[in-house]
Amino acid sequence: MTKSVGVIGGGQLARMMIAPAKALGIDIKVLAESEGSPAQVAATQVGDYKDLDTVLQFAKTVDVITFDHEHVPLQILEHLEAEGFIVEPSSKALRFAQNKLDMREKITQLGVPSPDWAKVSTAAELDQFIQSHGGVAILKTPTGGYDGKGVKVVRSSADANDWLNGNPLLVEEKVNFVRELAQLSARNRSGEWSSWDLVETIQKDGVCAEVNSPAPNANFALASQIAKTIAEGLDVTGVLAVEMFETVDGRLLVNELAMRPHNSGHFSIEGSATSQFEQHIRAVSGMPLGDTSPTKTYSVMLNLLGLNDSNDFGLVDRELDGASVHVYGKAPRVGRKMGHITAISNESLADARQIATGVFKGLQA
Repeated sequence: MTKSVGVIGGGQLARMMIAPAKALGIDIKVLAESEGSPAQVAATQVGDYKDLDTVLQFAKTVDVITFDHEHVPLQILEHLEAEGFIVEPSSKALRFAQNKLDMREKITQLGVPSPDWAKVSTAAELDQFIQSHGGVAILKTPTGGYDGKGVKVVRSSADANDWLNGNPLLVEEKVNFVRELAQLSARNRSGEWSSWDLVETIQKDGVCAEVNSPAPNANFALASQIAKTIAEGLDVTGVLAVEMFETVDGRLLVNELAMRPHNSGHFSIEGSATSQFEQHIRAVSGMPLGDTSPTKTYSVMLNLLGLNDSNDFGLVDRELDGASVHVYGKAPRVGRKMGHITAISNESLADARQIATGVFKGLQA
C-alpha cells in the first residue's frame, strides 16, 4: 500500500498537491531545488534534481516518486527504476514529454493527428521544409522549451543561425488555427482512465492567460479519444495534458504534452469534484480515480502574471468577491505566473468571466 509520495520539484504544482495528498491520507514529501521554493512547507530535502545521489537519497524516503516538471534527467530515473524504486510516470513515458522529437515520432506511430513535421539538423534541410510549407514554419528545440521558450517562427534558415549547430531540431508546419484547446486526463497504475471537459486556452505573449471550461462548441469526443490513445500508447501514469490546435476546417492537431498537473487544469480545484492535483496523487499512488464531474457548469481561470518586481498579489489564497484566488509564493517578476483566479457559474462562461475579471482588475490595481 502506498503511504508516501515524493515530488521532485518545489514549484507551485508541488505546493498544490500537498493538501489533497494529506486529505487522502498520503504523506507527501518534496525535493525542492532551493530554499524558499513555493512548496517549502512540505520540503523535506533541498537539493539538485540533476544529481543522482541527491535524488537517490530522497527516493529512499518515499514509496513513489513523481514530478511537478519534466526536467529530471532520464538517466537518473532509469537508475532509480533499476534499483527497484517506483517512478510515476515512468522514464519510458516521461521521455516523450521531455523530447519533442521523440513525442512526434511516437504519436505519429499511434495515428494521432499532428502538424506536418520533420527532424532537421542542417540549413538545407530546414530551407527545404520551409519552401514546401508555404515559406514559413515553426522551429523548436527538442528539449527545454516551455511558455514560448525554445520556439521561433522561421522563414529561412538564416532565422535560425544561432540554433543550427549540428544537433537535431524539430520543424513543424505553421498551423492555421482558430483557437488552442487542452484535454486533461489521468490514468492510474492499473490502467483506469478518466478525463475532464475539454478546455479552451487563450494565450498572451506565448503564455496562457485564460482557460474556459468547457470549451464552447468543441469536438469533445474526438479530443477525449486523442488523449486516451496517447495515455495508453505511451503508458502514462498520472495527469496528462494534451495541448491542441483547432484548425479552420475543424481538425484537432496535437501541439504539446505534459505528464503532470498543468496550468490548463487549475480550474479543477473549484470547478471539478476531483481536482487535477488530487487525481494525480490518486493515480501515482495506485488508488481509484476520482469523479471529474464539474461542480458548476462553467469555469473561467485567469492567470495572474507578474506586473513588476514588487507586487506579489498578497501571497495568501483566499475567496474574494465570488472568485477563488490562488497565489504561488514566487518572487515577483514581470510576466511570471504568480497565481490564478477561478470563478465558477451555472449561468454562462460570460458570467464566470465577469466575476473573475472583476477580481483580476482589483488585484492588478
